Amino acid sequence: MAAKKIIINTPLYFFLIIIACTLWASAFAGAKIGFQYCSPIMLSGLRFSLAGLLLLPVLLFGKQSFRSLFKHWRYMLLFGFIQTFLQYGTFFLGLNEVPGAVASIIVGAGPIFITILAHFTISDDRFTTRKVVSSLLGFSGILFISLTSSGLEVDSTTFYYGIALLLLSNIIGASTNIIVKKQQHLNVSPIALTSFANFSGGVMLLITALLFEPITLDHPPVEFYFALVWLAIIPAAGFSIWYHLLQLDGVKVSELNIWKFIIPIFGSILTWTLLKNEEPTWQEFVGIFIISVAIIVLQYNPKKR
Repeated sequence: MAAKKIIINTPLYFFLIIIACTLWASAFAGAKIGFQYCSPIMLSGLRFSLAGLLLLPVLLFGKQSFRSLFKHWRYMLLFGFIQTFLQYGTFFLGLNEVPGAVASIIVGAGPIFITILAHFTISDDRFTTRKVVSSLLGFSGILFISLTSSGLEVDSTTFYYGIALLLLSNIIGASTNIIVKKQQHLNVSPIALTSFANFSGGVMLLITALLFEPITLDHPPVEFYFALVWLAIIPAAGFSIWYHLLQLDGVKVSELNIWKFIIPIFGSILTWTLLKNEEPTWQEFVGIFIISVAIIVLQYNPKKR
C-alpha cells in the first residue's frame, strides 16, 4: 500500500490506526503465554527475527530496490538497535514482572512522552490545551494504576522494577516515532525499515539472550509456537502500517500517537479473555476509564465534524 494513497482523517486512515493498535494490544497476552516456556529476551529475539523474515516476501514481490536501500543501512541498523533491541528488550523484561493488563495500561502512557518530545523536536507539533489536558489525564491513569496495583498477588519490588522498565520502553519508543518523522525525506520504504529493524534488532536480542539468560526453551507445546508466530506477525504488520502513517504529509506525531491510548483497553480485554490466571480488578477499570476520557478530550474539536 503506497503512503500517498492514504488521506489523513478519512475512514481508511482511522481504520489503519485501529488495526495497528489492536495488533499491539494483543502482544501482552501472547507474550505472557510465551514466558511460560521461554525467557524474556530469548522470546523477544525469536519474535523479531521471525518478524523481519516474514516481510522479505513482501519486499521481493514489491520489487523493492535493495541497492537503493543499502545506502541507508546505517540509519536502518541504528533504528534496529533503538527500536527493537532497546525498546522491546526493556518491554519484554518489564512485561515479565507485572500482570499483562497492568502492563498494557502502563504502555498506554506512550503518547504522553511522544507529545512532550514532539513539542521540543518538531516545529509544527507544539503543545495545545487539549494535548496538555489529555496528557495529564493519561498520566493520571498510569499513576493511579501503578500506585494501586502493586497489590497482594505480586511482589512490590519486582512490580515497580517492571513498571520502570515499561516506562523506559515508552520513552525509547517515543524517540523512534520522532526519528521516523524527521527522516521521512530519505524515502525509506516503511516495510523495508520494519523488516531490517526487526531482524537486526532480533539478532542482537538473541545474542544477548545466549550470553546472559539461561536457555529454557525445551520442547514447548504447540501453544508456544502459535503464540510466537502471532507475536512475529504483530510488529511485521503493525509497524509497517504505523510508519506508513507517520510519513504522510500533514500527520502530526503527537496527534497520531495519542490513539495508542486505546491499547490499554483492548490489551486488558484480550489479557483477561486469553489468560486463565488474570482477572479484571477495579483499579484496572478505573485506569482504563481515565485513559478513555483522555482520548475523548484530545480528539474532541467542536470546529470539526
